[in-house]
Parts: sequence; C-alpha cells; structure tokens
Amino acid sequence: MSMNTQGRPTKPTAANANTETFTGNRGLDHEEPLLFEIGRPDNSGVDLPEPKVVRSRLGGLERTAPLGLPGLSEPETMRHYVRLSRKNYAIDSGLYPLGSCTMKHNPRLNEKMARLPGFSDLHPLAPRSMTQGALALMEALSGYLMELTGMHAVALSPKAGAHGELCGMLAIKAAHDAKGSKRNVVLVPDSAHGTNPATAAFMGYTVKSIPARADGTVAADAVKAALGPDVAAIMLTNPNTCGLFEPEIVEIARAVHEAGAYFYCDGANFNAIVGKVRPGDLGVDAMHINLHKTFSTPHGGGGPGSGPVVLSEALAPFAPVPFVTKGGGGYRLVEHAATAGEGKAPLGRLTAFHGQMGMFVRALTYMLSHGSDGMRQASEDAVLSANYIRAGLRDVMSQPFGDQPCMHEVLFDDAWLKDTGVTTLDFAKAMIDEGYHPMTMYFPLVVHGAMLIEPTESESKQSLDLFVATLRDLARDAKTGNDKSRFKDAPRLAPRRRLDETRAAREPKLRWRPPTVPEAAE
Repeated sequence: MSMNTQGRPTKPTAANANTETFTGNRGLDHEEPLLFEIGRPDNSGVDLPEPKVVRSRLGGLERTAPLGLPGLSEPETMRHYVRLSRKNYAIDSGLYPLGSCTMKHNPRLNEKMARLPGFSDLHPLAPRSMTQGALALMEALSGYLMELTGMHAVALSPKAGAHGELCGMLAIKAAHDAKGSKRNVVLVPDSAHGTNPATAAFMGYTVKSIPARADGTVAADAVKAALGPDVAAIMLTNPNTCGLFEPEIVEIARAVHEAGAYFYCDGANFNAIVGKVRPGDLGVDAMHINLHKTFSTPHGGGGPGSGPVVLSEALAPFAPVPFVTKGGGGYRLVEHAATAGEGKAPLGRLTAFHGQMGMFVRALTYMLSHGSDGMRQASEDAVLSANYIRAGLRDVMSQPFGDQPCMHEVLFDDAWLKDTGVTTLDFAKAMIDEGYHPMTMYFPLVVHGAMLIEPTESESKQSLDLFVATLRDLARDAKTGNDKSRFKDAPRLAPRRRLDETRAAREPKLRWRPPTVPEAAE
C-alpha cells in the first residue's frame, strides 16, 4: 500500500466549516447541551442513604417541591466540564490583548509554590504556633510592596482592586476625621478607572469630574481650579486608562496636598512602572495593587483576587487590622485596634480573615524569581510590546490622541472605520474567527469606538508579529469592503454565533425550563 504524499489541508474550508452532522459535533469540537438537558432528576451518580427524619427548624420555610437538579453519572459530569473548558479562551491558549486588564502569563513555579501543603491547606483559625511561616511570608511581601512603591505601610486584607480602593479611601476619610476636617468632594479625572467614582459615591462623597486634555492626560491647572476646602481627595489612575503616563502628576500631588487633601492613585496599571518609578516619590498617599495583575496570579472568572493597599506616612497610622507584627515570640497578627500600638488608629476591619494566602505566595515567588532587575525589565518589555503594536498598526488604524508613545497599552478609536459600515464590535467579532480574544472595546469612555490593546510582557516578537499582521489584514478588508460578511456575520467559526447582546442584557434567561411539547392534533 502506497503512502499518501499529498497531505491534508490544515485550514477549515468553507465546505467543511459549515458541515452539518447527526450529533451536532464536528470532530473533536463537541456540541455540549446544558446539564439539565443531559441529566435526569431521578438519576444520580452517587448512592446516599435516606436521611433520618428530624424535626424541622426552618419555621415553615421548607421546600415543598422537588429541587429539580439534574442527575448525572461521574463520566457525564467530567465530560461536560472538560468540553466546556475546551470552548474557553485563556492566556494559556493564545495572546489575550485585553486592555486595562493585564492578562499575563502565570509562571508554573508560582503555582507550584502556592500548592505547598503549608500554604494551601492552612486554616484561617490555625494557632499562631502553626502559622509562623505564613506570617513571615506576609511580612516579607509587605516589605517588598513598600519598597517597590516607596510607601510606609501596607494593608494586605483587601480582596481585589475595588476593595482596595475602598480601603484607601477609608484611610483618607479616617485621616480627615482625626483632624476634624469635614470634606465631602472627591475629584476624579475622566481618564480614571470607572470604579474610582463608584467607590467615592459609595462612601457618600460628591464626585467632581476633571476633563482630560486633548492629549489624553490631566492638566495640573484643571485640578488646581477644582480644589477647595471641601475637597477630600483626588482619585487618579496612572498610567491612565488611555495608556498614558500623567506628566504633571508631581505638580498635581503638590497642589492637592497644599489644599489639605490626599492623593489616591489607582494602581491597576502598576504593571507598566514596577521598578521604574515609585508612586510614593510622586506624592501618592494611597494606592491599591492588583496582585492578580501585576504579579501574575491567575486572572479572570471573578477571582481569585487580591488588592493590597500601600499608604504614605500620613495615612500609615490608619491602616486596617489585621496586620503582621514581629516580637520576641515570633510573628503575630494584630487583630484589634485597641492592641495596634502607640501612634496607630486603625480604620477598622475590612474582612473576616486576613486575605488570599495563595495570592501572597504567588506574588512573593514572582518577586523573588525575577529580582528587582527582572521586574524592571518586565515593565520595560510590557511598554515595548504595546509600542511595537502601535508602530505596526498606526498607519491603518487611528489613535485618538495623536501618534505619541504609550505605556503598557495602546489605544485606537474608530475614526478609521468611518463610512466603511464596519463597527468596533464587528471588527472585534471578526478577531474571534482568527483565533484571538478581542481587545477591550468601547473603553475608556472618553474615546468613541475605543479599542484598547495590552499585549503584556509575556508575548514573543513572533506572537506580536502574527497579531499585527492579522489586524492589518482585517483592517484592509474593512476599508476595501471586499468581504463585509467577514465582519457582519462574525463569528462564523466559534461554538456560538453572534448574540443579540442588547436583548440578552435586557431579557436574561436565568432559569432553565423544559421545552414545551405541543399537543398532537385531534
């Protein structure tokens, strides 16, 4: 028997891409129904004895109808979730250009360290004698975070960025309260993260916007004009959501302090400046740090997150409990404000337990394995990658603030799509067919049809070259109009086609119900 010397095509053709099959599957790409459609309520993969009859303590709130959960065998359950995982896009499967959300590679060394038994199975109520290693790690991590930021104290307990914002702003409020200063206004530039005004409003502050200049940055003169005796703080993101470093940040900080207010800096974009500049040296009083962005903790799916907050000398006394301290008997957690020590006035407690131990282990492992020079290079490489993409696309896509260097993310708008009939959403959907998760779309809001791209420092030149070439090919078709179906019908090759996203948001189906079977005609 002779060998096949012709080979086989590696790309799906139009014919086989749309081929219908009896099962709905296409090779190893399985069509996966809902668990409720697979399972049967009268079936279970686990045999449990009938529970004993006991006196109810639910006060008449007992369930009166069957629970209705689907019963599946163990193989059915495993296959369902494995098949779903194969439909998911992740940083381990391809470049993840999501702007303003640093989706970087997570070194497996960090994962291995986080799974060490002494950390992974540590109970939050374990006695101090059994937690000395964990407390020492937290103390070391705190020291490095303060060194990297030039700050005087750190709170590890906030669980994520928005939680950290709340912590930092509570420290600012506590500082004003301690001085008897009643201030009710917070300044928030248009180029800040959207959670900043939300946090200020949640705390009862009146939010006053500061417009961005034509170049996408904040003018010190605009901040000075807005300052007054009623201003408690400014919440500024640096680098900002336009991917630009604020050039007048030192002057802004000086003006804020002279007015008796404090400077809160959103640290979500710290990945661009680690090892290059210390926020404390710029005049920042409080800043949260997303460990799950800057220091490579797995990101997405709502967690796990960790948002430590670093505080200046002026705010350090108000750091919340618990915090780690070291004495003659070793390390311990200070759990109560009354035992915080002289000169400290903790704002209170933010969460029941201290924080996310696995996130602390990953972050410290990242720091120790990179060293100061390695972390600085990571920041430099992140900025270099973003500017490489900017240089590769600036002649075919438009930049809202002119052709100026960016930081770790590059921002394009939809001006170049005018009169093409293709929208930012169409362009993003077409990227899915090419195997890429879309960049951040329509954010920041100060830019019409925004497309915000952050490649991070993880990507190789080869990876970036292919990404740039793909977007150039899409841009060419969008402008020439040769194949509008490439955009209007996209995604064509994904497990699901384009949704009516407006209807999905307004009329969500939150509960599965069995399909109604029409009665047979008489």
